[in-house]
Amino acid sequence: MAQIKVTLVKSTIGSTETQKATVAALGLKKIRSFRIHEDTPAIRGQINKVSHLIKVENV
Repeated sequence: MAQIKVTLVKSTIGSTETQKATVAALGLKKIRSFRIHEDTPAIRGQINKVSHLIKVENV
């Protein structure tokens, strides 16, 4: 299965609690931190929810 790299590029300050929880569920803590995930529908749904805070790249 394909993999994607998810990087936090904007702060979660001022975001809603659900957006903060989604960023934490993706494994992101600080700006410029990244995680590599499998490209699944569940991960894509989380990415769509916080797309304005993160950057996504194919690995």
